[in-house]
Amino acid sequence: MNSMDEINLLRQAQRQHQHHLMVRGIGEEIDLEIGPGDDPSFSGASLVAVTSTHDAVVHADDHKSLLIPCSQTGAADGLAPQQQHLAQGEEEHDGMLRQPSGHTKKKKKVVKKWREEWADTYKWAYVAVHDNTTRIFCSVCKEYGRKHRRNPYGNEGSRNMQMSALEEHNNSLLHKEALRLQMASKEKLQPPEIERPVYVKALSKTAASILECVLRRDPHEAEYIQSIQEVVHSLEPVLVKNTQYIQILERLLEPERCFIFRVPWIDDRGEAHVNRGFRVQFSQALGPCRGGLRFHPSMSLSVAKFLAFEHTLKNALSLYKLGGAAGGSDFDPKGKSDNEIMRFCQSFMDELYRYLGPDQDFPAEDIGVGPREMGYLFGQYRRLSGHFQGNFTGPKIFWSGSSFRTEATGYGLVFFARILLAEMNKELKGLRCVISGSGKIAMHVLEKLLPCGAIPVTVSDSKGYLLDEDGFDYMKYSLLRDIKAQQKSLKEYLKSYPHAKYIDDAKPWSEQCDVAFPCASHNEIDQGEAVAIINSGCRVLVECSNMPCTVQAVDILRKAKVIVAPAKATAAGGVALGELELNPEFNLMQLSVEDFENKIQDAIKQTYERSIKAAQDYGIMKESPESLVHGANICAFLNIAQAMADQGCV
Repeated sequence: MNSMDEINLLRQAQRQHQHHLMVRGIGEEIDLEIGPGDDPSFSGASLVAVTSTHDAVVHADDHKSLLIPCSQTGAADGLAPQQQHLAQGEEEHDGMLRQPSGHTKKKKKVVKKWREEWADTYKWAYVAVHDNTTRIFCSVCKEYGRKHRRNPYGNEGSRNMQMSALEEHNNSLLHKEALRLQMASKEKLQPPEIERPVYVKALSKTAASILECVLRRDPHEAEYIQSIQEVVHSLEPVLVKNTQYIQILERLLEPERCFIFRVPWIDDRGEAHVNRGFRVQFSQALGPCRGGLRFHPSMSLSVAKFLAFEHTLKNALSLYKLGGAAGGSDFDPKGKSDNEIMRFCQSFMDELYRYLGPDQDFPAEDIGVGPREMGYLFGQYRRLSGHFQGNFTGPKIFWSGSSFRTEATGYGLVFFARILLAEMNKELKGLRCVISGSGKIAMHVLEKLLPCGAIPVTVSDSKGYLLDEDGFDYMKYSLLRDIKAQQKSLKEYLKSYPHAKYIDDAKPWSEQCDVAFPCASHNEIDQGEAVAIINSGCRVLVECSNMPCTVQAVDILRKAKVIVAPAKATAAGGVALGELELNPEFNLMQLSVEDFENKIQDAIKQTYERSIKAAQDYGIMKESPESLVHGANICAFLNIAQAMADQGCV
């Protein structure tokens, strides 16, 4: 059959049928919404296919046929195919409305259901001739009609006789399995992409082999791998000088215990939900574990391991004998009622309580977990364990330790910044400070900067950042605190201070500053933002959140001689209360503000001095911008390694 014969055949079909002919080109997708036997107006129509000299059944990417359903004579010449399809749908709809029978009304609902529910399946269809009959074929498995049913072991797929053969076929289990295999074969044919989950620095042979073992074991845990490679890089001189520490480091990098569990809960509408819970007890070599609980959608095992590793080193850097742990859930408390949060916390503790105890592990606050959540968690723990033990760290002194817990970390960050500036013969008074985040730590950093005479100009949230060029004062700080307590947007600040600015979808690191306090989340500063910090004139960056900078960002900041104070050392203020919280009589004590601040300042100063001394012992000069980071990692590791060596291979 030549081309002219094909065209004549199409025109003949137009004249013979009362329906509109819509010609589909070779390779085009076919959108079938009704088929033979479904609509009475379609009963006399036929599928006219024009095939080539190739095999009747063709591949999905080489369609050699044309499907011709129809509705109006001559409309194919005047409308584009898409417009024809819309006109056809409207006329079919109008035709149904004109039908008097009740059966037609039911059919109208069926057609509407097809259009909404099965529209995405039609792209897998094409038309070809098989055994001298025009058939609708599946582009994946090259079968047609009712070859497959939705249940290959029974006949449930045929119970709805109004469903077209193509729809039943495309929703069959065998068809979906064929589609999965096709996608898998495509992936195999593509050249394999070798991806590192994180940027890997150049390391010595020994350090690189240790990191490579972790990469092979957990290649997809990007956050954890990123956190350990900075530590491994810092420990290179230690491993060269003391080779016995190599095996100890390899053991340390594998957590002692990891728990993953299901957390089912019921919302206020009575609907069931399920989330995933985590707890990683990384090391108990120095004492019982302590670390935060985080409720955030980004929570995963990798994040839990990275946080637990960071807490292990933080606690080891202090004078107190504590191990490290971390955990949480991918539950998002935002937008939830108090009752929903209570039910979730109780379900979470139903599984976690058996791993907690004053001599084993006691959790603390983190993102998404505040006084309310800690109260619910402790109440369920007390109910299940059957005794009252103040082994939860939080702000409520009658059940969980220090009443200054929430202030300790934030105040300590400002004290650490003062020590760094004093070494440079500077002070905080009059310096512009940029703060990211607006949570507990960020607000306490802002609060403590005010009596120091600093000029904090920014805070931020997930939607952008707030800039006040005049700086925040006590009245503005009080307003910000009220806004956050009411869980409102920072844009509410502009109603009282219209001269301020709120920049959407941005971070504050391009603003001019002298000291930066990243308090939001991990990896909030990447390469571009590190360059922006340098261009803003910043000379000191005090890490508030765990691992706020990517590896590339840290390298850029160091090359520009920006002093980076690591979170392991700057968090000594929060760790300083560990001794008091472990004291069983501490719940009956009241600590004055002066005693509290003196204790925090002493802990910060001792942590700074130990970090600098450890760096100097291994040939890293105090003036180096890397001295604090490397010194803190070395000092913390040596404390843990000594305990692990004394306790044997356990």
